[in-house]
Amino acid sequence: MSNRRVVFVVGSGRSGTSTMAGTLRTLGLHVPPPEVVADATNPKGFGEPRWVVDLHAELLQRSNVQVSDARPRAWLDTGTTSGDHATRERVTTWLEEQLGVADELVIKDPRAAWFLGLWRAAADRCDATSSYVTMLRPVTEVVGSKQTYYGRMGAGSDQGAITRTAAWINMMLHTERATRGQQRAFVRYGDLLDDWTQPVFALGEAFDLAGVKTAMAVDIAEVHRFIDPSLRRVTMTWDDIGVPMRLRELADETWQALDALATDDSAALHETCDQLRAAYAEQYADAEAFAHSTVVAQRRTAAAEARREASEQAPGRSGADRVPHAVRAMVPPAARQKLRKAMGRERGQGA
Repeated sequence: MSNRRVVFVVGSGRSGTSTMAGTLRTLGLHVPPPEVVADATNPKGFGEPRWVVDLHAELLQRSNVQVSDARPRAWLDTGTTSGDHATRERVTTWLEEQLGVADELVIKDPRAAWFLGLWRAAADRCDATSSYVTMLRPVTEVVGSKQTYYGRMGAGSDQGAITRTAAWINMMLHTERATRGQQRAFVRYGDLLDDWTQPVFALGEAFDLAGVKTAMAVDIAEVHRFIDPSLRRVTMTWDDIGVPMRLRELADETWQALDALATDDSAALHETCDQLRAAYAEQYADAEAFAHSTVVAQRRTAAAEARREASEQAPGRSGADRVPHAVRAMVPPAARQKLRKAMGRERGQGA
């Protein structure tokens, strides 16, 4: 087998993916530069190659999919976009260049889960083995962390929490399905903070990562300084997040199944995840049906607004023509004519 390895760190944002990527980098795996610059939301750094983030942002825009998208059909849309031949060639070329620098890479970006098929095909073309680390963190902590650091969504906090909880279920269940049958591991964020050596060195053995297996004492000491238990800055429960009971129950069942996969990646749990994914799709379809009238109303409002803007910007129309008819009708005809002449003279002077 080839010595080339590409480790994809996947899972929902705010789940410890940056901590895992930074740990593997510190132990000798290569994160292609330049990296996304650290900020207040992630002071230890993101461990994300800028090229990868920009690519995924472009592909998501082309697919009309959000980073945290709750729609089950969004996976079909991103799959269609990533199947483009030019995109596959582009990713393969970039990956080959990075493997020319180092044999063991770390690719991390929360958006990556939408395009795992694209990356797997590119790694295969580069004769590299793909491995997947899915980071696990309780859904309430993930949603709470996003609310804290990324701001609240919609008209109120409950609406944002509902959307983010649904997106977490959608993301995690489909990530599990996309990595099934591949070389993979599930790592709890709490375990990584409590004693990183156990899950990380287990990964080194399972994935045959030379950088981890041959880590020097100085590298290990550096990881100890890098991983700070205080990084787990948000610990929330359902009492802090307003989510409908039905969605809450589905999220809890999803968490329990994923948490169990960390120690038992069994066929029985795969079946449970399949059932949960189907249950989520059904629940989402129900929600769409309930909200259909709202969607139709918003489309009508948007269409009316577009027509109004187009009418206002139409060439040759005077300012008087843009005044609503009901208002113009209140002005006497003689006065309307004088206004039109006056406004015409102003346009002539302005030209």
